[in-house]
Amino acid sequence: MAKLRFFFGTMGSGKSTQALQIHHNLTSRGLKCLLITQLDRQDGVVSSRLGVSASAMILDGTVDLFRLISVEHRTGEGLHAVVCDESQFYETGQIDQLARVVDDLDIDVYAFGLLTSFQGELFPGTRRLLEMADVRQEIQVEARCWCGDRATHNARLVNGTQVYDGELKVVGDTAGAEPNDQPTPVVTYELFCRRHWLAGKDDHRQDALFDDLVV
Repeated sequence: MAKLRFFFGTMGSGKSTQALQIHHNLTSRGLKCLLITQLDRQDGVVSSRLGVSASAMILDGTVDLFRLISVEHRTGEGLHAVVCDESQFYETGQIDQLARVVDDLDIDVYAFGLLTSFQGELFPGTRRLLEMADVRQEIQVEARCWCGDRATHNARLVNGTQVYDGELKVVGDTAGAEPNDQPTPVVTYELFCRRHWLAGKDDHRQDALFDDLVV
């Protein structure tokens, strides 16, 4: 019996790596598996920071996933599974469409995504996955805040300053790009523990860490 499985974690927890691993495991056994994503770092592929990647179908929020997957399923030997990366960006209606894929087409769906946005709130797609999934599993790789504690929150930085307001879906660098003098703001993302996410960006990290140790 097919299931809708949702795997979630912070940035750097290995979501895309695990999505690629499942896709590889299925296809290497001769099973037909569709790999899809939205707003990924690279066009046309799902990529991991470990350097592995695979060709993927890049979609947006207007696509009817049930109709798309139904068409793919009717070709050749049919689909055995669908792997969805960056599922936090999917529209809530698309999550319901994935549930129909499981229930009506008997196709397993593996969805991977972030739990919360830079605002510390559930993405709409994530919320719907938590409501609809047969299996909900947190990825166990623990990313770390700069202070050494477990990272639990994804922070958005604009020109090096943490922001809490703005458009929900903005793709940025996670490699710590430096601010520049260009008119276009530099958007980056960083992992914080709850304490430092609430405190905001600290430009004197080592001093703050020392203060924490001597208190």
